[in-house]
Amino acid sequence: MIRIAGLFTAFVLLAGAALSPAAAEDKTITVFAAASMKNALDEVDAAYTAKTGVKFSVSYAASSVLAKQIEQGAPADVFVSADTDWMDYAISKKTINEPTRVNLLGNSIVLIAPKDSKIDNVTIAQGFDLAKLAGDGKIATGDVKSVPVGKYAKAALEKLGAWQAAEPKFAMAESVRAALTLVARGEANLGIVYSTDAKVEPGVKVVGTFPADSHPAIIYPVAATTTAKAETNDYLAFLRSTAAKTILEKYGFKFLISPTT
Repeated sequence: MIRIAGLFTAFVLLAGAALSPAAAEDKTITVFAAASMKNALDEVDAAYTAKTGVKFSVSYAASSVLAKQIEQGAPADVFVSADTDWMDYAISKKTINEPTRVNLLGNSIVLIAPKDSKIDNVTIAQGFDLAKLAGDGKIATGDVKSVPVGKYAKAALEKLGAWQAAEPKFAMAESVRAALTLVARGEANLGIVYSTDAKVEPGVKVVGTFPADSHPAIIYPVAATTTAKAETNDYLAFLRSTAAKTILEKYGFKFLISPTT
């Protein structure tokens, strides 16, 4: 009996040892992030996985779409929005753990054209004629009613006096990356996207930058959801770290907080 008990104990210990790595491998954080974050956040997440072993399931889309999916019960641990409006919306729907919110990143919007376009060096200022510049072609950006980049673009064009004439030429895309693709493929003569998007797409070139005071400040807040896993807090801490800052700034984002070590 003693021998059998000993064998049983050994079996339990071995089974426990065998299960531990599997348990570690099962740790996955689900992130819902603005489409413009893809390249930079993929690299940040890879760095975090290398450090901790925690894996990621990431959905990239327009912030408006993600906020509503979370509201409808989609399982997410982290929400990264490309504007404060959609984070505020999520908070109002009680889907975000508000004390975890940090306004983490900044960005800018630029006018882009296909890389072989003859359009170049556009001065974007009061009264500039975007409609004339587009000619017979389309201007791509995110849906100006809901997608953050589109909202920023419309606000800037209204302030600069260019919206009314240019509005009929706009092709409203479901996300900033969709707008970027339209320009890269030559399906739109011009586009308004974030500078960080233009930086990662070789098929386009930046022909002008919108003045920072022509639109609301571009701010990316990040927060845990109310259903977030326990390990989410450590990940959010990593997003505020010097290591994450180095990666995010490499892609052109502006770090809006003092990084932690």
